[in-house]
Amino acid sequence: MTALACLAVPLLGAGGSAAQALDPEQQRSKAMLENLCGRCHAVGKTDRSPNPLAPPFHNFGEKLYDTDMVQRLQDGLTTIHPEMPTFRFNRHEAAAAVNYLRSIQRSR
Repeated sequence: MTALACLAVPLLGAGGSAAQALDPEQQRSKAMLENLCGRCHAVGKTDRSPNPLAPPFHNFGEKLYDTDMVQRLQDGLTTIHPEMPTFRFNRHEAAAAVNYLRSIQRSR
């Protein structure tokens, strides 16, 4: 894992029902994001963020469908806010994170 700091990935789209189980790759991605980002962000489908200023990942919505999202995770998200650490993911980690994030989005 090439993460440099905490990921603030306010970006993902709809997918899956509440009853839908996570596949093994999504489970690994969730664990990775909990480890890197969970001290500030809600990583699960219904959690509240520990830091009220950090958006819950299940509210990222359309941002997750940005075609550059995987690349942005590889480059590192540095402009979100000053307190957020910079994380960099390899291509596989970034694609898996976006896949997981899309799977937990709330329906609109």
